[in-house]
Amino acid sequence: MASTNTGHSGNGDWLVGNPTGAQLASALWIGSVGLLILGLQPVLLGALYTEGHVSGDELALVATAEMIAIAIGSAVVAMLLSAHNMRRKSAVLLLLLGLANVWTAYAATANTLIGARALAGLAEGGLVAVATELIARSRRAERIGGYFVTMQTLAQCALALLLALYVIPAAGSAGGFIVLAVVCIASLAVAFTVPGDYADLPKEENLANVLTIPSLTALLSVFCYFMFFGAVWAFLEPLGAQYGIDGRTVGLIVSASLAAQALGAMTATVFEARIDYRLAITTIGVVALVSSLVLASGPGLTTFWIAALVMGFILLFIVPYQIRLAITADETRTAVLLVPAAQLFGLAIGPIAASLLIDGKDFRPVPEFAAASAVASVVLLGLFILVTRRRRAVA
Repeated sequence: MASTNTGHSGNGDWLVGNPTGAQLASALWIGSVGLLILGLQPVLLGALYTEGHVSGDELALVATAEMIAIAIGSAVVAMLLSAHNMRRKSAVLLLLLGLANVWTAYAATANTLIGARALAGLAEGGLVAVATELIARSRRAERIGGYFVTMQTLAQCALALLLALYVIPAAGSAGGFIVLAVVCIASLAVAFTVPGDYADLPKEENLANVLTIPSLTALLSVFCYFMFFGAVWAFLEPLGAQYGIDGRTVGLIVSASLAAQALGAMTATVFEARIDYRLAITTIGVVALVSSLVLASGPGLTTFWIAALVMGFILLFIVPYQIRLAITADETRTAVLLVPAAQLFGLAIGPIAASLLIDGKDFRPVPEFAAASAVASVVLLGLFILVTRRRRAVA
């Protein structure tokens, strides 16, 4: 099987290297395994809470620890480790994640759960980097990024349905995490079909490439956008309860939102080349603002459904355009390797920041915070555009 070896100059579709379609699909699947938990957290963590393994506050800590660990893991692997021996690295990370999932299944205390999920997050972040490192080497990074989020979201939908309908009712949260461990072990067969080595990108001055105003504003724009969604996603159930919507209905809304995310990702792969990234990010930011304000206004059931589905659709629709934003900010493509970390930090920090504004049982400040985050994302995009225009004028 061909491999993307260091030194390849690439072909029409690749900046460096020349992976086969099967190798690309394998790398995207490995990264998707690392992000399965994003769609399964409401199901698995909800089961942990229902079974009495964690309190509400402890549940938030478990979720936040894993999100931050994924962000750290993806950044460390992408920025500090070479893109060689990727098959071996993928296999080791899958085994580590499988062990962390088994540990979670048998964890007896909240602190043990936090430790298990933090370890899982580091391994998951490394798996994400297996995919994003290869995406960064493509001349069509936006489109392949769309394929990546489509694959991971469809896998999340399928597993969420399996766990919610069959596994958790029969075997509880422990059974759910054992299923995740089985997925990791089964994916070892795929790990040995990823490219053995990725051809090198110019990363000699990676910190210098990232520590520029264009790169920082681009990554902060991504971070703020995902803070918007992270805040609403974490508190959707108590927010619905405040408006008289029962937990079962909110659970259905969560499942439907995952399906909307998959639809948004697939739609983005069709339209990504036809819409300017600045127009797309601005428009989606406005939609995010309106949706947040709708949720803060005390909507009825139908309006609540619509707002949640719209948020689900735009969450992953925007990803290819955020990839283009990062590539425009840094042509060496170092910044694009940090896009997953920016997204995950946003998902992790959003609920924590929003929770500081909650007054008793009034959760309206959560969507208000989300609205402010959406506005901040668009403002940072505007700053990015101004800076890049000035730099071109000077040049």
